[in-house]
Amino acid sequence: MARYTGADCKLCRREKTKLFLKGKKCESAKCPIEIRPYPPGEHGRGRPKESEYQLQLREKQKTRRIYGILEKQFRNYYEEANRKSGKTGENLLQILESRLDNVVYRAGFAESRDAARQQVRHGHILVNGKKVDIPSYRVREHDIVEVREKSRNLLPYEVARATAGDKTIPAWLGVVPDSMRVLVHQLPVRQQIDTLVQEQLIVELYSK
Repeated sequence: MARYTGADCKLCRREKTKLFLKGKKCESAKCPIEIRPYPPGEHGRGRPKESEYQLQLREKQKTRRIYGILEKQFRNYYEEANRKSGKTGENLLQILESRLDNVVYRAGFAESRDAARQQVRHGHILVNGKKVDIPSYRVREHDIVEVREKSRNLLPYEVARATAGDKTIPAWLGVVPDSMRVLVHQLPVRQQIDTLVQEQLIVELYSK
């Protein structure tokens, strides 16, 4: 499966905001964007004011990078969102949030979406009692996502149990840390998604 394998911190610097791709490092003083809050490259400090198109493009790139998705799949998600009733931008965010790797991350079982994606790929995650090793798998209302019993003593999950309560869990999920289980109460609405993106800019970009 194709994925980005470059330096995550360069992505944050390019978007000039924290994308929280490296877990706890993003919250520490060692975060590169705290030290060099400008885009990477020779001309990073002197870039001119961005045009309307560039603002739309940057918002799309930022969103894509937050969720760890390549361009083709992101475009497919947009087209699916556009076919649904309701606001296209909100539909797009709901699709992104309902990915299995994102649910594992939101539940606090992984420090980053990259780590959550790895957990899913390695077969540690069950959905309704069955192993699912596809990070892009989409959960549905009333699904039960859990860490398989044999994996619960692994260090990442011991840390997750010990730090349960430190992370705010979205209202559309119900987490039981002791059993490493998540109940999907419903698919999220825009008010329940705290990702700092302006989805309307993405819609404007793809609508051209």
